[in-house]
Amino acid sequence: MEEYKTFKDFYPYYLSEHDNKYTKLTHFIGTSIGIFFLIQFFLSLNFIYIFFALLSGYAFAWVGHFFIEKNKPATFKYPLYSFIGDHKMYLEILQGKHKIL
Repeated sequence: MEEYKTFKDFYPYYLSEHDNKYTKLTHFIGTSIGIFFLIQFFLSLNFIYIFFALLSGYAFAWVGHFFIEKNKPATFKYPLYSFIGDHKMYLEILQGKHKIL
């Protein structure tokens, strides 16, 4: 894997690791559930919801990588860029830039 110094350079690689629309779908589902748990956290201030947000986001994403895309998540080498990339891709899905169905 190439070394990426900026998110702008990393993001095309990130998208290439999510070529299958069902991998994008698993990310979208996991991020949506994660957002739900973050809202629950802010409403209750119960920190267990932070754990659930991270767990749901990563669990769905990793299922997509290991079983659909059959690649290793970039999170292991680029955790911050991958986290940002997931949310950027999420917004782009909402904008119709990526097909998930």
